[in-house]
Amino acid sequence: MVIGNLLDIHPRELKFTFELRRQASCSMQLSNKTDKYVAFKVKTTNPKKYCVRPNSGVVPPRATCGFTVTMQAPKEAPPDMQCRDKFLIQSIVAPYGATVKEITPEMFNKEYGKTLEEFKLRVVYIPANPPSPIPEESEEGSSPTASPLEDGNKTTSLFDVVTRSLETPKKSLETWSMISKLTEEKALALQQRQKLSQELDLLRKEVRETRLNSYFLLLSALVGLLGILVGYSIK
Repeated sequence: MVIGNLLDIHPRELKFTFELRRQASCSMQLSNKTDKYVAFKVKTTNPKKYCVRPNSGVVPPRATCGFTVTMQAPKEAPPDMQCRDKFLIQSIVAPYGATVKEITPEMFNKEYGKTLEEFKLRVVYIPANPPSPIPEESEEGSSPTASPLEDGNKTTSLFDVVTRSLETPKKSLETWSMISKLTEEKALALQQRQKLSQELDLLRKEVRETRLNSYFLLLSALVGLLGILVGYSIK
């Protein structure tokens, strides 16, 4: 319910049962909560789609009045069943004893000093055939029946297991062959490393011996030269 100072409007939304190629109607109720006569007027953003009867009237003091909105038969459903149409209900205090014939459009103009109430209502679609509820699960104790798809999946899984078990020995042989090859290459690399180390040690030894021989030759030359110098000095 929409509560105002002059009128109470019920319901607060225009609900239509939506069904293709079939009209739908919605009834609205206006309650005058004052001791004065209240005039009302109904407007919509889509007048070609809706028919309002009556679209204007007078509600006596403390009385109730209604109007009906009829929606034309829709040809197609909107996206997500959402409607953007809106309705506007205007109400204003009318002269005492006013009748429907005395209501004019100028009465609802917004002018200074007038107490004009406006209420905007939206349109809601209700599907004519709501989706069926989800079926309940099977009772306890009843054995569920496997679907053909599940059986196919189980068969495929079993086939995969058997195939993998047959492929395992082949892969194991390939793995052992690769390990043996790597082991042989590692042993060969160690042998080459040891051989290079021995050759390096031998080369170092030869270099040391060559240096020692050079030292001995130089020392012998120095001793001989020293002997010659001593002989000349004695003479």
